[in-house]
Amino acid sequence: MKRASSCALVAACLSLLAAGPSTQAWSQQASSTASPSLDYEFFKAKVEPVFLAKRPGHARCVVCHTFNNAPFHLVRLSPGATTWNEEQSRRNFELIQKVAQPGFEGSKLVVHPLAEEAGGDPHHGGGQQFTSKNDPDWQTLNAFVLGAKLK
Repeated sequence: MKRASSCALVAACLSLLAAGPSTQAWSQQASSTASPSLDYEFFKAKVEPVFLAKRPGHARCVVCHTFNNAPFHLVRLSPGATTWNEEQSRRNFELIQKVAQPGFEGSKLVVHPLAEEAGGDPHHGGGQQFTSKNDPDWQTLNAFVLGAKLK
């Protein structure tokens, strides 16, 4: 009796598979609806340089965010270094995930340094680093949060 019911169950499943979309279609649908993720290589190549960039009238992000106790914190540069080494970049990537929610344009990483008139937070201790969403550095941060990958 068990064998007969097992065979019936298998037959029912096979008929559902035959009637429904192909496995390939399911995997394509699943991948197209998957949540974006933060890409380390994009972060290292494109985002970290934003934190090192000098913008007129502002301190570089790295200046304050290596010494502060805020949610967004960066690893200090080694003495004499102008960029982070691999280990430091990996740690920065871990730390950035506190303020960069994948797929969410309201993530603190993109909203906090943006001018209030452009949709940003009303206060950022380092001033509003980006006056508009047209700023290329702001667009880099936003692309990162939305799941951009290096090509």
